[in-house]
Amino acid sequence: MGQKDLGKTTTGINPAMSGLLCYLGGFVTGIIFYVVEKENKFVRFHAVQSIVVFGGLFVINLALGFILPWVLSGIVSILMGLLSFVLWIVLMVKAYQGEMFKLPVAGEVAEKHA
Repeated sequence: MGQKDLGKTTTGINPAMSGLLCYLGGFVTGIIFYVVEKENKFVRFHAVQSIVVFGGLFVINLALGFILPWVLSGIVSILMGLLSFVLWIVLMVKAYQGEMFKLPVAGEVAEKHA
């Protein structure tokens, strides 16, 4: 079964692979693909969703590290790490399958800015 026609990209990389790569390095690769990819809405959507999801999780984890007591922040950090890992895998797989898999809130933001 072939992938959907997702159009062309500025980079020349297959759009499904570009979507996967938006998530590979978290919000950092999301930023890179958002800046580099000017045309393809599919890739831009996944780039913005990566920035919002993994940038948001990074900021929340950092803030909770300062707010919560040492032991509690460690437990929360582990749980957020597991959540992040599961989201990371799911989002990469969905992007590679050519889906514009939309998470609540982050997906709405991504649609507006793609």
